Amino acid sequence: MPLVADFATLDSTLRGGAVAIGNFDGVHKGHQALLAAARTEARRLGGPAAVLVFEPHPRAFFRPEEPFFELTPLATKVRLLGAEGMDLTAVLTFDAALAALTPDAFIDQVIVAWLAARHVVIGYDFFFGKARAGNPALMQRHGETKGFGVTVIAPVAEAGEVFSSSAIRAKIAVGEVVAAAHDLGRWWTVTGTVSGGFKRGTALGFPTANVRMPKGTTLAHGIYAVRVTVEGARYDGAAYLGTRPTFDNGAPVLEVFLLDFHGDLYGTEIEIAFIGHIRGDRRFDTPEELVAQMGEDCAAARAMLTAAGERPE
Repeated sequence: MPLVADFATLDSTLRGGAVAIGNFDGVHKGHQALLAAARTEARRLGGPAAVLVFEPHPRAFFRPEEPFFELTPLATKVRLLGAEGMDLTAVLTFDAALAALTPDAFIDQVIVAWLAARHVVIGYDFFFGKARAGNPALMQRHGETKGFGVTVIAPVAEAGEVFSSSAIRAKIAVGEVVAAAHDLGRWWTVTGTVSGGFKRGTALGFPTANVRMPKGTTLAHGIYAVRVTVEGARYDGAAYLGTRPTFDNGAPVLEVFLLDFHGDLYGTEIEIAFIGHIRGDRRFDTPEELVAQMGEDCAAARAMLTAAGERPE
């Protein structure tokens, strides 16, 4: 699927279709309803099904001093949007100039002039333009006068809970990765490059791959059952996120032990899918006690991964 970074690189064959607009952080079940509506309209119109996203996330732009927990970095988001059947992801840089655009100017310059959209799909809570002055009603009025249709998607909920990126972040923050995966429609993942560590895991008989967590990511400390993708191959594993209280109680680190892997992963990019939470972090009186617990954790991870399906329920 093409990735468009600026106005100048948008091919004419990818204009004139239906476009879903939003941040789409997580590409969760609520987002998937917008994407499905855009695909339906694109087929009706005979044009491309496009997605317009903003990079960086507006919250990160307006509050740079606060680390932002992004569920899906841009590369992951583009891949997921492609998997949802979208033809194009148009990436609009969110900067001071864009933030200063009035709602009318945003519609004229972005939707009409750049994308030449014939149909726009937005959520009920989509606000746009300077001071967030634009709303779905304004978009519909402009659509009537400028010749594009508008679909506004109502809240998508289950058991009274609306699917939202904020709710998913909150679940991950307390270790509820299974509940988060249910809302996402897939397992939540972290991608990173394996770096060197203190090799304590190797000395204890459990060599781990150390990965720096993306800035702002909030995940409860503890042990998780994970699936790790390495250069297209997938391995079961157990992951630890914490401060290593048995040793130094230092900065949080993500350490991943691949259950049936032998090799050197330093410098390799891996993707870690969090399948289930096994236990919280704790301090052990001796390294021997820690080793015994690690054996139990790996056994628990194997059982949890065997029981888990390819996709969450």
